[in-house]
Amino acid sequence: MAPEEVEDLELEMIRRKKLRRYMEMLKRKAEGTEEGKGGVVEANSRNFNDLISRGKPVIVDFWAEWCPPCKLMAPIFEKLAKKYEDKIIFAKVNVDENPDLARAFNIYAIPTFVILKDGREVDRIIGAIREEELEARLRRYI
Repeated sequence: MAPEEVEDLELEMIRRKKLRRYMEMLKRKAEGTEEGKGGVVEANSRNFNDLISRGKPVIVDFWAEWCPPCKLMAPIFEKLAKKYEDKIIFAKVNVDENPDLARAFNIYAIPTFVILKDGREVDRIIGAIREEELEARLRRYI
């Protein structure tokens, strides 16, 4: 086999592998299970029950785009998601897009962080808090 043919074959294998990954990502996104930045899952009515039944503790950040304290907490939430991604599921619920979930959890102020273990609420944090405080609360449930 000529060197050009070997190179073409290698390129084709790379293309196919990338296409497979892309198709898997599209499927996860369509199912609502695609993880976003820093291992944070965008939760909604379709994927919420699946998220809380995975056997790991879950922290849910109820937030909205227009909320300044929510924007302040977002980088902290993402940093902790990277640090604890193998121990805790980090999920975000946009209350404007998912009012049913906000009602189900009696969310009256945002940001509100709800920690679930075995599908049940075990802790709730309302408002913006320091990173160290949020991490300390999370560590209780690992």
